[in-house]
Amino acid sequence: MVLQKPREIAVRILTRHAGSTAFIEDLVDRESAGARLNPPDRALVQELCYGCVRWRATLDWLIERRTREAPSPTLRAVLHVGLYQLFWLDRIPDHAAVHATVEVARTFDLGAQTGFVNALLRNYLRDADATRAELTQLKTTDPAVGWSHPKWLLQRWSSQRSAEQVQAFLAWNNSPATVFARVNTLKADPAKLIAAWRDEGVDYAFARFDWTAENLVFQLRRHPPLTKLKSFADGWFYIQDPSTLMAVALLDPQPGEEILDFCAAPGGKATFIAQRLDNDGVVIASEPDPRRRQRLQENCHRLAADVTVVAPDDPRAEGPFDAVLLDAPCSNTGVLRRRIDARWRLTPDELNHCKTQQLQLFAEALRQLRPGGRIVYSTCSVEPEENELCLQTILANHPGTSIEATRQLHPVDDKVDGAFAARIRLAEKPKRGATSAPARA
Repeated sequence: MVLQKPREIAVRILTRHAGSTAFIEDLVDRESAGARLNPPDRALVQELCYGCVRWRATLDWLIERRTREAPSPTLRAVLHVGLYQLFWLDRIPDHAAVHATVEVARTFDLGAQTGFVNALLRNYLRDADATRAELTQLKTTDPAVGWSHPKWLLQRWSSQRSAEQVQAFLAWNNSPATVFARVNTLKADPAKLIAAWRDEGVDYAFARFDWTAENLVFQLRRHPPLTKLKSFADGWFYIQDPSTLMAVALLDPQPGEEILDFCAAPGGKATFIAQRLDNDGVVIASEPDPRRRQRLQENCHRLAADVTVVAPDDPRAEGPFDAVLLDAPCSNTGVLRRRIDARWRLTPDELNHCKTQQLQLFAEALRQLRPGGRIVYSTCSVEPEENELCLQTILANHPGTSIEATRQLHPVDDKVDGAFAARIRLAEKPKRGATSAPARA
């Protein structure tokens, strides 16, 4: 059955998400693709699903205050959708939100629980002003619940930053992600792209950062669906947060060089390396996942980036290379507003697991580097264990390496996604065993 109503689709997605390891973004894309929705309804499905996952802890707090038994996954999803509309969406009239949510409960055959949905939402509707005041106060008295973050993450960040900075970071993570576009100068210059956007109804703003060139990055404020834009289909731009460009800026690719992007999908950095080289060089993009590798290949083709996409065991990925970019798998704590459910997947043990993997990957990447070459190690994390502290272990494990430059971007300080990058140089004549020493966690 193809569902037509966005609230029904949202409840179905949230119910499936509660019992699976799938990412909410993938579920939204998959379910929405099979429904005949106009753009506003599709946007509402995404808003409800992303919002309910972001604010899960706060929504559960609201439910637990008015019920004695834990609701089933479907009932919880219905209540989440109803409460999110009441307290987070201003554009939907309150009575309409209650009525529509009760109708959704009937659609899912909740029986007598439909009356419970109606009663709970109408009780909160009567107490809306008082509840909003309580929700505001909760952000101070119990910020893990008030801002809907795991308590252990909040405690970590509170030990590193002021209370005001932590609150700003929590608010950032719960806000919709800004859409940025990088001009692909392999196919279009900024003036040509701007002219196309004006014809296509794209509302943009110039965005400048100290690690990006002028007129390279634009903020897209409003635009039609990207798939409907000829400028996008023709590869004139790539959607990419400016923070991801910082690692390539540190790598500083030079014409004629041979460069390896070690964990390359979906291709934003690899294609930008090719752009910086003006396709004058050799860029090898390695990716272990076949599906992600296909997407990487498609992006390189669309952008006309001269990049060779390979699996890690392909001989072309063995080097030696002048430079290697290692964008290491990490906790994603710098991109929690984009990785919607990452906060609920991450555990304290996962940080140690990530560091172990990062050290192993660095040792592998270093073996592909020629003497005197450079590696840029990057993450989208704001955690010291994955960044500065990881670098200390890297230097201890690999004599003959030295750090030339590092930079940490933080949403609170830089108004972009969190990211870390360090440029590490291998000596011209590395000491014996420098590239083969086992990684230590």
